[in-house]
Formats: sequence, structure tokens, C-alpha cells
Amino acid sequence: MARLLKIIFFALVVKPVVLIVLGLNVRNRVKLPTQGPAIILANHNSHLDALVLMSLYPLSQIHKVRPVAAVDYFLSKKGFLSWLSLRCINIVPMHRQGGVNKDELFSECHKALDNKEILILFPEGSRGKPEQLSQFKKGAHYLLKARNETQATPVMIHGLGRSLPKGEALLVPFNCDVIVGDELAPSEDADDFIKQLDSSFDYLSQFCITRQLGESNDLR
Repeated sequence: MARLLKIIFFALVVKPVVLIVLGLNVRNRVKLPTQGPAIILANHNSHLDALVLMSLYPLSQIHKVRPVAAVDYFLSKKGFLSWLSLRCINIVPMHRQGGVNKDELFSECHKALDNKEILILFPEGSRGKPEQLSQFKKGAHYLLKARNETQATPVMIHGLGRSLPKGEALLVPFNCDVIVGDELAPSEDADDFIKQLDSSFDYLSQFCITRQLGESNDLR
């Protein structure tokens, strides 16, 4: 029932909004992981980020693609947001309060990866300012270090910070870039992993059409 509800939600709500309201420039879509265990590492400016990434998958695979989301925000109160998050989006809940050890923090992620699912993880930790990268945290490295068989793919998103920025509830139509990068190499050192991630996003950002247009407008 939960799988069917998720398929219906994406078929009737998410995909039409992405296709009709938002204009997407998707580059290297074939590099998205199609089988788990795998992790998509994306930058985070909007609640639309995960939904847009999930919409790139066919409905036959959508049940295997799950965003990692904070319990204290999405599940803090019983209501529509909690129901939507669990039933229609099927988030992987993460308790991000201080004092939680790494094993407990990523316990649900490990369960999902053991089930050969594809996770969407935001290494910045939370939404930043519109169209600006925040400093990457080391959590993604610790998760990947414990799972040598798990593919990690960086994805640069640009434009959604204007369509639905942090603190806003009204969707505004803006074009959006989704640029998929090459699989990251395994790294034993957290700082080296962050440098690799920084370098990858710097490279991917040059292919964002909306970023180039924004910079052109700023020069006028």
C-alpha cells in the first residue's frame, strides 16, 4: 500500500509540477545510480531538491529512492507533514540532535542501504541561503567509510533556491539545473573526502545555465 501511494503521489503531483511548472536542465542523467546500495550527494537550498531528484527516476524505481531527512523537522508533530514524509515520500529519518553516536545517527541509513535502496543525502546538513553552497559536513564520509560497496554520486542543483527558498511556502516558477557528476572515489580521510566533494561541485557548477544567466544579469 505504501509503495502504491508513493507511486500515485509522484505520478499525479510531483512529476507534473516538475515537468510543467519548473523547467529542468538535466545533464548527465545516465550517471544517476539505478541500483542500490547507492547514495546521491546533493547540495540543499529548497524542500524541492529531493522531490526533483526523485522525479528523475521512472515510477517503477521510485520506491527504492529515499531522501534522508531530519526527524526534528519532518516528524516533530503528528499531522500532514509527518504523514506526507512517511507515506508519500518515504523518508529515511535521521535524529540530528547532539550527543548521538555515528552508529545510531546512521542506523536507518544502513538499514535502507542493506535493502539496496538509493539514498539522497545533503552533506551541507540543512538548507542554506538561496543558490549558495554551505560548508560540507563530514557525516557522509563516515557513512560511506563504513560501506565500501556503496556508490556515491555528487549532484549539483541550481535554481530551486529561487523557486521555493527556505522560509517560503509559495512555489515560484524558475528554471532549474540538475548536473550529475562522476562517482566519487573512496577516501579514508574525512578532510580529503570533503576536498574531493568541494572540487566536484566546483566543476559541476560551471554547467549550470541558471547560474550563468544570474551572473550575467548581475553584471548589467
